[in-house]
Amino acid sequence: MLVKTKAIVLSSLKFQEKSLIVKCFTQSNGLKSYFVQSAYSNKKANQKIAYFQPLTIIEIEANHKNKGTLEHFKEIRLAHSYYTINTDIVKSTIVIFLSEILHHAIKEEEKNQNLFSFLETALLWLDTHDEMANFHLILMMEVTKYLGFYPDVTEIDFPFFDTKEGYFTPFQSVNSLTEHETHLFKKLLDLKFDADQKVFAGIERQILLKILLDFYTLHLDGFKKPKSLEVLKEVFS
Repeated sequence: MLVKTKAIVLSSLKFQEKSLIVKCFTQSNGLKSYFVQSAYSNKKANQKIAYFQPLTIIEIEANHKNKGTLEHFKEIRLAHSYYTINTDIVKSTIVIFLSEILHHAIKEEEKNQNLFSFLETALLWLDTHDEMANFHLILMMEVTKYLGFYPDVTEIDFPFFDTKEGYFTPFQSVNSLTEHETHLFKKLLDLKFDADQKVFAGIERQILLKILLDFYTLHLDGFKKPKSLEVLKEVFS
């Protein structure tokens, strides 16, 4: 079936000498993997490889056989040309980190229009704003809404958050955050991309990042912590 859709690149893996296997989150069909033959072998190689940088938003025309095998692109072009993401070291580090998060978090080959729209809007916001110290934390929290494990805030006034059950509780248990951690977690729940970026100190961001990674690990089968985690910590240290 010939499909025209936007897609967000989650990962690209070099295959043999000249080819790529590209994993995308598509607007029309959810998660799809594509085989790009001879990506490194012609005069347009640099242009072609540029399409497949982490979290690049592309417009594609592709033949989807939907048989669980690798699909093939027919046409590719950039849906949005980033102004700063690929040249700003902090932004590019954030994007590499988040591409790994999404690569391991998004599992289903089914349409999720709301998640796609959120990610597209968030990436375009990142590209056009300079204050982004909490961007990765807010995005990771928001993505849990679309993946089905956003915290239950019914009893948000309680002092502890149970990470396994996903709700706030008056009592501390083996799966609970400490009272201080819960306080930070509540502040993050209220945060938007354009909020004051100085709401957290550097060490508090590190605490929240660990909490979120543990939260993802608890609620997503097979979730792996990103290899780029230490680089991200270094950038925000």
